Amino acid sequence: MTRHILITGASGFVGRQVVAAARAVPGVRLRLMEHRASLDGAGAGSGAEIVRGDLESGESLRGMCDGVDAVIHCASRINGDEQTTRTVNDLGTRALVDEAVRAGVGRTVYLSTAAVYGRGPFTALVPGRAPLAPGSPTSVTRAAAENHVLAAGGTVLRPHLVYGEGDRWVIPGLVTLLRKLSAGPTGCPARHSMIDVRVLGRALLSAALSPAETAGVHHVNHPDPVTSSDLIETAAIELGLPRPIADVGLDTARARLADFPRALHYLQLLTVEHWFADDRVWQLLDCDPGDGFTKDFPRHADWYRGFLTS
Repeated sequence: MTRHILITGASGFVGRQVVAAARAVPGVRLRLMEHRASLDGAGAGSGAEIVRGDLESGESLRGMCDGVDAVIHCASRINGDEQTTRTVNDLGTRALVDEAVRAGVGRTVYLSTAAVYGRGPFTALVPGRAPLAPGSPTSVTRAAAENHVLAAGGTVLRPHLVYGEGDRWVIPGLVTLLRKLSAGPTGCPARHSMIDVRVLGRALLSAALSPAETAGVHHVNHPDPVTSSDLIETAAIELGLPRPIADVGLDTARARLADFPRALHYLQLLTVEHWFADDRVWQLLDCDPGDGFTKDFPRHADWYRGFLTS
């Protein structure tokens, strides 16, 4: 049985991993929506249909979903101004969902983020147990996008920290923190939900193809959260970072980073627990969550070393 899937954001950090996962499944035909970035390097391969579409222009999406069995929506505007993020994430998603409904698409899957909950702490938080409290234009508009997808009976996946090839925020942010601080922060027992980007790509594809009903909100992270100390230790060892010659308390660390907003933001993230649980999601998706950060991260270390020195 041939299944036809539309993927938006197919050249992006997560989208290209969805494409790679789909290429390995017999009988899957791909329609990849291209905007600014070229899809030549996205692993599209022969046989994929490349179409032009712009979430800022609802008219450009007309016919985008015709003949499609499922939509995997990975495209989002991150860190743009308030108007642009609303146009792309909120209004653009609504236009895409409306088009999917008009075309009779059987399933729409949206890649969201646990950032829609706002700042923690969150301990073993399961879907539906906390109100949304997004704190940035990006998170506010992605929460709005979720509503459009859910209203149409779609599926929303919320990862927290995503790492792996193409990551320009999680591990690079940690490296910036350690370099600026020149010491190891103490008092960071907080736990964090993490997921390998390759696993996330497979999970999104599984949500689109699963014979089970996947509608609703799901947290997609490895079942075992990672402590801040294990996160720092693993990244430092695998990336060959200079080991801190001393440890400093959190108040001292915050003072040292006052002039470095990105590093300070990352320190504040590390000190607050963000553990999002979902006991049924991996069984529902019939998908392997991977081996966990300390075992999976070394497989990405070469890419990170190259990126951090480029």
